Amino acid sequence: MTMTEQRTGPGTGEKLCVACASAETGSEPERPETARERVNRRWNELLQETRVAQTGVQILFGFLLSVAFTPLFQDLGTFERAVYVTTVVLGATATASLIAPVSIHRFLSGQRMKDEVVEAAGRLMICGMVLLALTIGCTLLLILHVVVPGPLAVVLVGGVMLWFCLCWYVLPLRLRRRGARRPHSRRLTRTTHVTEK
Repeated sequence: MTMTEQRTGPGTGEKLCVACASAETGSEPERPETARERVNRRWNELLQETRVAQTGVQILFGFLLSVAFTPLFQDLGTFERAVYVTTVVLGATATASLIAPVSIHRFLSGQRMKDEVVEAAGRLMICGMVLLALTIGCTLLLILHVVVPGPLAVVLVGGVMLWFCLCWYVLPLRLRRRGARRPHSRRLTRTTHVTEK
């Protein structure tokens, strides 16, 4: 064994670095997670995120579908109808992207491909969130163009979309970059250690 104490993960046969777990906290080390535990945790987190996003996109999509059957829809001009069609298509594609992880999981369940399922579901979630943001932006444009005629509607929608970009993309990427600059030893709390003397 090396100078750092090592333990074997439960039923996996892989060595886990115990010293790494205590590097960040400075207290007693907690048991590092194995590769299987990590992928299960990531999948559970992804499911929780999917539930939140699916609820939002389904309510919005249901609202959009009902708009076409209201009496005022006949009074919409060409621009408003084009925005409406674009919004409905974006809403449908966002719905497909955000529900796709469930279908992928169902088809690949039991195939020992959880890593691939989590990776594909994560990418579809990001794609779905982009499409959801665009759907919300187009919905705002449709409503504000009718309520506030003129360029003010476009300015308001642009401001809201900028806020979406800051909250949903810029902030997470900034936090990710900040985490990548941390000392390497602090990020190893749950990393497996396979070297043995």
